[in-house]
Amino acid sequence: MWPSDTHRYGFLTSSDLPVPLKSISVDVIIRGFVADVVSELQYQNGEKNPVETTFVFPLDGEAAVYAFEGLIGGTRIEAQIREKKQAEQEYEDALSEGHQAFLLEREENTSDIFICNLGNLPPGGEATLKLRYVQALMVEPDDAIRFVLPVVLNPRYVPEGSKGGTVSQRIPRVSKENLPYTLSFSAKVESPYGISRVDSKCSLIQNMSEDRTTIQVSLAEGHQFDRDVELLVYYENVHKTSAILESGKSGAAPGSLMGDTALLLTMYPNISAVKADHCVVGEFIFLLDRSGSMNATIDKIYGSPSRIQNAKETLIFLLKSLPLGCYFNIYGFGSTYESFYPQSVKYTQESMSISIQSVKELNCNLGGTDIIDPLKAIYRQPCLEGNPRQIFVFTDGEVFNTDEVIAEVRRNSGSHRCFSFGIGEGASTALVKGIARAAGGSAEFITGKERMQAKALQSLKKALQPAVSGISLSWDLPSGLEAKLVGSGPQIIFQGQRCLIYAQIQGQLQMSGSMEGTAIVQYNLQNETQIETTKFSLQLKKTDRFPVHRLAAQALLQELEKDKEKVELALEISLSSGVVCSQTAYVGVNMELGKPAQGPLLHRDVPLPVSMGSSRLFLNAGLSSFTHQGFDQTLKGGVCWDLMQQDSYDDALQGFRMNDCEDDEYENQDFRAALLQIFGVDDCGDDEYEGEEAEPCRTQEEEALLLKLVSLQNADGSWPHGSALATILDRNETEISGTAPTHVTPDIWATMLAVLWLHFNAAEQKDEWELLERKAVHWLKLNAGAQLAECVKAGNTVLGSSVSPQIWGL
Repeated sequence: MWPSDTHRYGFLTSSDLPVPLKSISVDVIIRGFVADVVSELQYQNGEKNPVETTFVFPLDGEAAVYAFEGLIGGTRIEAQIREKKQAEQEYEDALSEGHQAFLLEREENTSDIFICNLGNLPPGGEATLKLRYVQALMVEPDDAIRFVLPVVLNPRYVPEGSKGGTVSQRIPRVSKENLPYTLSFSAKVESPYGISRVDSKCSLIQNMSEDRTTIQVSLAEGHQFDRDVELLVYYENVHKTSAILESGKSGAAPGSLMGDTALLLTMYPNISAVKADHCVVGEFIFLLDRSGSMNATIDKIYGSPSRIQNAKETLIFLLKSLPLGCYFNIYGFGSTYESFYPQSVKYTQESMSISIQSVKELNCNLGGTDIIDPLKAIYRQPCLEGNPRQIFVFTDGEVFNTDEVIAEVRRNSGSHRCFSFGIGEGASTALVKGIARAAGGSAEFITGKERMQAKALQSLKKALQPAVSGISLSWDLPSGLEAKLVGSGPQIIFQGQRCLIYAQIQGQLQMSGSMEGTAIVQYNLQNETQIETTKFSLQLKKTDRFPVHRLAAQALLQELEKDKEKVELALEISLSSGVVCSQTAYVGVNMELGKPAQGPLLHRDVPLPVSMGSSRLFLNAGLSSFTHQGFDQTLKGGVCWDLMQQDSYDDALQGFRMNDCEDDEYENQDFRAALLQIFGVDDCGDDEYEGEEAEPCRTQEEEALLLKLVSLQNADGSWPHGSALATILDRNETEISGTAPTHVTPDIWATMLAVLWLHFNAAEQKDEWELLERKAVHWLKLNAGAQLAECVKAGNTVLGSSVSPQIWGL
């Protein structure tokens, strides 16, 4: 395709070469659960020859890119969507003829990485490229609507022996301080129902309207490219079902997706949690990423523990929360995989205790990230009759074959549900969301100072809940109108999960008036049929961006592209809607250029910031130089970084291979500091980097005590009496024994005190221990009987707490 991959993607591009990209400006409008985004890339060529530049950047896997245009030399050029090979050929032909051109396409193996090429920018020339996309937003466990502008792009793992590589692997990386371009970001949030607040882990400037229906936010000065830009929007009435109606595109054929009126119905039902039966059946399989990058921290700025340490603690909470009588297994994966048991085992005190000890001994020693083989191994295991299979996948999302993985999950979707967790900045949204969507589960992302435990336990609650299923939709519309569902529609809704339904409204609608329609949703919950009706206005609003139509097209494309028999239909939908898919790309050519570009065309890759903790930046790639705080050394003969196989900084240092290097070069302090930065730690001695062996940092002592208390719990929900529990309760063991009510056994008394401690000392972490506490309360009710009220009163006295007996239904 290209004259040379080396020139195209910069295998040997030095990080100190001039970069024509000078600034990125992003403007967002968020209405309800939909974000409409405009991103401008401003370029300037300060060299003496024309340049071609490549910018590789991440987008959410569900983002629908629908427009691309350029302003070059005062001329506005609107790019056209084409079949991908045709677009690439037009771009190459334009470059060879000396014309200015630009190209936008998706990376071949995933839907969340895009490549923007700008060619033949003349000396002194300036250009602005404008990208538009729309995306549906996810909901957090605390009901926040989450928008993310990804700026961190982790490289994707390439298995040994594979040809070529991935685009993200080949681009140059520099420290965030050395990035040659700036970022400005602003967003307007709108809701007729009111906005409570907008939070972010980035510093924001905010301006709320008096009626609290709009808020304008922007990044404060000094933003660093060390994290994604995230907004958490809290609406006043987030559970209110809403509908957005959008008129069809002028000139599009009536009856087509773009020609008809489009409707987006957003459902976020406030489904009351049903307390799970403590003898719930099921097979729970936990699939944990144990590749080298899991040794990195989720967010070193907040002093969080390593990803693997966080995941291990989460597994302990999950294992303690499982119901008696179910089955479970734990898999670890990297370049290879291994499991705790040949097949899932019954959840008992013995199997739980053995597994907990094994979890504590886990480390990141399985090399790269190849998730498809362990998934196939799981699917080869026959399902246990009467025990629905639930798979929980924890990964930092760095795989090369995302589409293949999603297809494998979809092929087996009839036998299981999949709950996925993206860990750390830059996790692949295409992978994490894709496998959850393919198997009727849910996806979560853990970034910043968020605790993985809370999100994992929320998902386990969903897995233990009887899911809303058997969903059917009907419409009550004025005469002459008909609603046609776009795609297959929703199959399942979990508690705390939003559902987007797209429909074409066929027939003649008025641009004014007060007509109403009604959506009637019928579904099954715990073998009972329930019906919800939602009225919505049929008043149309004009638009020139068609965000609802684009989202509907994207949802349809995600279904069609997975079916080999519907490839041509997917291409047709992509071309007619303008939404980029794997088969299409945008290309623009400036044909008004009077004089073709003169001189050799220089290729320049736009560097990205070093991903915090990424140990995969230069895997199998030749590198001509590495810059770290003034240290600039040309590495002789090319470099091979096998960091994928390394467990720690020390292993990487020993495993780093240089040709014609003196031994004392390994002692160069700047070089050592550079390695430390790659492994996610700065300015520390060797003894400060101990990977998963390090004692996790805690900002709250209670969090460490909580883990210790949870680790003591038995499989049936009870706690054993003993010195370990007494230490956590900060009481003398003899004192605890002596204060127990008459005829109350030690294990009943210990369990009562443990539950009271949870409510009194760890109320803010209730999402993490709620399930295991249910087991404990269930066990107490069975064993304490009439003594339960007396135990509550005595326990409050011993601990100095005032927990209400109502938590036991007393």
